[in-house]
Amino acid sequence: MKNKFNMFTRTAALIIMAVSLNSCLEKLPGDYILEEESMSTFNDAEQTLTGIYSAFMSGALYSGYLTLCPDIQADLVYAIDGYSNTFGNHWLWDIYSTNSEIEAVYASLYTVIGRCNFYLDQIDEVRASLTDDTTIKTLDYYTGEVYCARALAYSELVKCFCEAYDPATAENVPGVVIRSKYFEKEPVRRASLKDSYAFILSDLAKAQEMLEEENDYYNAAFFTKAAAHAINARVSLYMQDWDEAVRHSTVLLTHPSAGFELADTGLYTGGMTFIDYLWNYDSSFEIIWKIGYTQTSYGYPTGAVFLNFTNDYMYYYPDYVPAQWVLNLYTAGDTRYNAYFASLPTGYSHQLQWPLLVKYYGNQDLISIYVYHTNMPKPLRLAEQYLIRAEAYCRMGDYTKASEDLTTLRKSRFTSGGTLNVNASNWLQTISDERVRELYMEGFRLHDLKRWNMGFERTPQANSLKEGSTMKVDAGDPLFVWPIPKHELEAPGSEITGNDSNR
Repeated sequence: MKNKFNMFTRTAALIIMAVSLNSCLEKLPGDYILEEESMSTFNDAEQTLTGIYSAFMSGALYSGYLTLCPDIQADLVYAIDGYSNTFGNHWLWDIYSTNSEIEAVYASLYTVIGRCNFYLDQIDEVRASLTDDTTIKTLDYYTGEVYCARALAYSELVKCFCEAYDPATAENVPGVVIRSKYFEKEPVRRASLKDSYAFILSDLAKAQEMLEEENDYYNAAFFTKAAAHAINARVSLYMQDWDEAVRHSTVLLTHPSAGFELADTGLYTGGMTFIDYLWNYDSSFEIIWKIGYTQTSYGYPTGAVFLNFTNDYMYYYPDYVPAQWVLNLYTAGDTRYNAYFASLPTGYSHQLQWPLLVKYYGNQDLISIYVYHTNMPKPLRLAEQYLIRAEAYCRMGDYTKASEDLTTLRKSRFTSGGTLNVNASNWLQTISDERVRELYMEGFRLHDLKRWNMGFERTPQANSLKEGSTMKVDAGDPLFVWPIPKHELEAPGSEITGNDSNR
């Protein structure tokens, strides 16, 4: 690709760092980093940035809990009789402030933030020590990446641990603990939701200022200006700032040089479509930002709970299978169905026969070395930007433009047809259904229901686990907002207040 920021020319080393302290808000980015002078050179800064990217590989984040738990908790899948009880508390809505997955998500996001703060606290001194203009320019670009990383981490915290944003009440609703410094003590208390989002927007503005459009490219494994716009569009939608959501998504949907393009039904190679290739090899023109893996460095096996082929390498033992209502959403010609689902032999004594989720069957290059069900997370895709802009247009009453965006997305996924029209009476259900079809099991559903003030109901289906298969969850249920981990509330010096879901 274009320049030194390309994933293939950036330093590939990943740093594994961990320190155990009372509160995850106090964690150092690495046990060998103990003094302010530890980041004093350009190479130190580059290594610290690499450590930030390595933190996103955590199984608690996009390759695991952050993606899977919200959708398992919602209405997209059913636990199977005989399942391993993985994520069972989320499936059953039996969630407490000591839930290990929630603790891990919270801690891992603040680990990313801590590493970003460690970098930002010292970057001015590093920059002042440099004399080469090219090196200074590169360092400034790195700093833009760090602001983008911190903004993304905070955006996920407010999505999981805060109420949906309402401009009329956000000033009086608890947000998250904002840590902007690494070496300075800051109050350990929650900012308002309004101030939390304002901090995210501030970081995104800095990222967009420091990152350069000429370095935007598809399939990026490093943060770009395009990635900052993608996060900004999503955050603006969540904030009900429809104009800004449209503005930022439009930057990506009309980008003059990055080469972004929706994966379509055209054949890429060997009978594999571009949509298939997107999921089989985690590579596509429509990927804005992904978490890059190698054959020696990769994350959690996202697809294991949907397949568990490695139990005996003969049959599949899924913990969860798609809800029938989800399968019914896909109509003839929609190639996403075959890209996401397949009928495979299961090894259960009850002889389960059901379409299984193969969206995360695994990156084929990793499968070649016997690493199964492990895909590179793709948190920012062009498809989501069409959905963001379509929803924002609907909120603004422009159903014609919304229909155009939905149709553009769907036509890329259909062998023929795909036209979709919305109006004042059907737009929300239509948007909801299309987000499920496109973003299935990518971690959006729980927050979508929360921000739309919707509940859901489960009714039993074939071989589904008795416990949890009959459940009605009302809109506004406290557990749409995850509890703040108990150890954070009880840590020395903590002034953090819990959520209504804390118990």
